[in-house]
Amino acid sequence: MRSKTALTLIAALAAATAQADDDHPSVKRPFNLPPSAELVYSVKASSHGIPLAGNGTITWQQGGGKYTLLTEARSGIFGKVLEYRSEGGIDAYGLAPDSYFEKRIRKGSGTTTFKRDAKVIDFADNDKSVPLKGGEQDRSSAPWQLAAFARATPDKFTPGSEWSIHVAGRHSAETWTFKVVGSETVQTGQGGVKAVHFSKAPPKSKQGQQVDLWLAPGLEWYPVRLVFTEDDGDSFEQLLDKVIRK
Repeated sequence: MRSKTALTLIAALAAATAQADDDHPSVKRPFNLPPSAELVYSVKASSHGIPLAGNGTITWQQGGGKYTLLTEARSGIFGKVLEYRSEGGIDAYGLAPDSYFEKRIRKGSGTTTFKRDAKVIDFADNDKSVPLKGGEQDRSSAPWQLAAFARATPDKFTPGSEWSIHVAGRHSAETWTFKVVGSETVQTGQGGVKAVHFSKAPPKSKQGQQVDLWLAPGLEWYPVRLVFTEDDGDSFEQLLDKVIRK
């Protein structure tokens, strides 16, 4: 009887461990980073019910085993309304952020740090650290990690396929699962561009950020449209105007 009970406990622990691993998709996949470029966008946003319009840029630079990613948006009324900055290296998983800085209108700035020597993530707005297992991204780098996966194995990105990335923000980290919706034509400043639509919904029974991405295979899989919708109703949309090759 004791032996049977022990076996049952071992099986339960194994199942719990497997579930924990599933919750953190630390998986190595083939990747091919997009070439460096500056992308210029038209921007629409809503902040506390106030509609905003303006322009923005994503400056993506990679080389020598490192990358930097700077996202900025400006409104004619309020000036700079958003700044995200992700910096780090490149490892066997792809992008390996060291720091993620975030500043949005009416909210203070904060930096989340990926301490690779200590193997922990320290959050900007939370005193509790979480383990760093490998493959984690931040809210800014996640779309570019997804683009790197797609560039390496485009034939696998079929409608209905799902791609999970563990993503850290200012407060916590969670798994983002992007589902391929299908191929669509996005009207950009460069005309109609065929793009693959990805959608990340909040976890079931939880509030969270809705993310929709349109990545263009004919433009190095750069994001030609991005829409972020917060659970408080705030939204932020970027629509590509032009690409400046570096």
